[in-house]
This record gives sequence, structure tokens and C-alpha cells, in this order.
Amino acid sequence: MKIGFDISQTGQHKAGCGFYTENLINMLTWIDTDNKYSLYENFGDNIWNNADTQLFTTTHPHFQAFTLNHSTHHEAKTFWRQNSTHLEKTLGKMDIIHSNNFFCPPKMNHTKIIYTLYDLSFLEYPECTTEQNRIACFDGIFKASLHADFIIAISEFSRNHFLKIFPHYPKERICVIYPASRFKNSSAYPGTLLKLSPGKFWLNVGTIEPRKNIKRMLFSYAKFKARSKKNYPLVFAGKLGWLSDDIHSLIHTLNLQNDVHLLGYVNNDQLHWLYKNCFCLLYPSLFEGFGLPILEALTFGKPVISSNVSSIPEIVGDAGILINPLLEDELLNAMHRMSTDIDYRKYLKKTAEIQSKKFSWEKSAKALLEIYTTVVVSL
Repeated sequence: MKIGFDISQTGQHKAGCGFYTENLINMLTWIDTDNKYSLYENFGDNIWNNADTQLFTTTHPHFQAFTLNHSTHHEAKTFWRQNSTHLEKTLGKMDIIHSNNFFCPPKMNHTKIIYTLYDLSFLEYPECTTEQNRIACFDGIFKASLHADFIIAISEFSRNHFLKIFPHYPKERICVIYPASRFKNSSAYPGTLLKLSPGKFWLNVGTIEPRKNIKRMLFSYAKFKARSKKNYPLVFAGKLGWLSDDIHSLIHTLNLQNDVHLLGYVNNDQLHWLYKNCFCLLYPSLFEGFGLPILEALTFGKPVISSNVSSIPEIVGDAGILINPLLEDELLNAMHRMSTDIDYRKYLKKTAEIQSKKFSWEKSAKALLEIYTTVVVSL
């Protein structure tokens, strides 16, 4: 088969979608010796990359970069609005085109379209994102409901949510392929960060934006600091995202400037160290399609305090404390239990290691290859 694979979100400062795409295609380079891939560096009319953007690369001869030279939004829109015959030809006459960045191509004559579905958070929490992002995400998912030959959801929750919103889409043509952790619980990064003491800091990982519930977490942490004798710092590893410019002022208002550390975007070695040495992952997100930092923390046997909403219970299992993310005191009480109940922490460590082994990039990549074959042969 000839497969066109969207890698447009695998740049240097990638987030969840980019990590999913990069790890999946990287595993395919190891296990797929039969098919040929064109890796689309630019894909869709909402995201395009400059020539100096560092995306996923490989020396495997069956995986070749395919650049669409769109330097402006207008050029991208013009390209993707061509008629299907011309578009198919320009994209290399693929058997399959796999979209991974919310954009869905138009229906084509011969090429099958596979679409990765992450989440529909913009419908549940429209106030947590920008109008431009809401429009782009809904447009892509709506078109996928019309044009995609097969949809891959990253959790059962996302699959069911999609079918609730778009009940006309055939249930048999949407399945779940989970992400997995990009880390192993091994030695790495011998240094330290900010002179943090191993095992003595709370950790949050991900882009700082309203959907991640950062402000409510800070209020809970301030209460915990006032009541607890064990005052570990709170560390955020992630870049500042949209609608979060006032985070610094809130930290100062709560008098947490000496306790809260905003590291910004960290590299894999640094993040590996943070996961391996944190006391606990705090992840009280309002909504997740999966919640990759949760699984990555579990890989290191770390306890997790997260939310009892969306896909999160599906990922955490019994390996963490689940709370109502809208109630500050529930997070406060969970932090207190995590700090005082040593036996429970030991139980969570054991359970975390078991839970994390349920997810594997090799298993996911093999499932994807089966779908590719089914789509080309049967649809």
C-alpha cells in the first residue's frame, strides 16, 4: 500500500496530538516492512510549517518526506479546495491518507481517508479555547463525519462522544487505538532541575490553558500549603497556552511565587527526570480525549490525582485518586491523603505499574496496520 501520513504537528514544541503522531509513525518504521509512506509535512488549511520547522525524520527508505510548500493560509486553502481528481494526483495517488491534526480532506475518488479523533472538548468547554480554534476543530471533525472512510479514536470516551454528536456515522467504522507512554522507567538525565529534591515536589505536565484547570489547582494548592506541614513545591512543565496570560499575577496574588515553578516547555530528558522524581502528578483537567501525562506518570509508578470526567477514569483505572475537578476541596483532600497515607501510596505505586503495561505503541501500531489493510481491501 501507498500511505500518506500527516506529520504536521510533530514539530519541536509538540503537544499531545504531535506525540501521538510521532510515536505511532516511529513504531511503524520498525514493524512495517511492506508499505510505503509519504510523510506530509504540511497538511490542511489551518496548520502549515516553515521550511526550518523540525518535524519527525527517519532514514528508513520506505518513509519519505512530502512537502507542500504553503507559506500562507490563503495558499493552503486554495490547495485543499481543488477538485478531488487533481488533489489526489498532487498528493501522490495514495491508497490511504491518514489525517492527524483535526483537518479532514474532502472525499476522494480512489484514496481512502483515515481520520484520528482526539476529543471534542471545544463543544463541552467552548470558553476554554479561542474562536479560531473552535471553528477549525469543529470544521475538521464535522467533515470527518461526512468524508472519512474510517475514524480512529484515542479513547473509548472519545469514540462514544463522537457517535453521540454524529449518530449517522457507522459505528463499525470507528475504533479505538490508544496512545502509550514515550518513556521507560530507567535511568536518565543525571542532573536536577531548579535544585528540586527527588520525591519532594508535586508535578503538573501539559500546556497551561483553561481546560487544564490550572487556576483551580493553584487555589487548592494555596489551601493545602496553609494547612499542611509537608509543603512541597508545585512544578509546572509546559508552555503557556491561550487565555492564560494572568497565571503569573494569580501566583503572586496567592503568595505562591516561592512555591510554584513554571518551567515552560521541557525536553524529553528533563521530563523523564521530573516524572521519575516527583511525589505525585496533579492533573485535575476539566476534559481529556486521553490524558497522556497521566499514563506517563503511571509508567514510573507514580501516584496520580486526576479528574473523574471524560476519558480520565478509563486511563487511570485504580491507580490514582479521582476527584470532581470543579471542587477545590476535593483536590485539597486528595492531596492530604496522598501526603499522609503511606500504605495507600504503596498500593498506588504497584497498581500504577500494572495499569501502565496495558498500553503499548507496538500494539497500537499493529492495530493500525490491520485497519489500513481492512480499509483498502473491504471498503
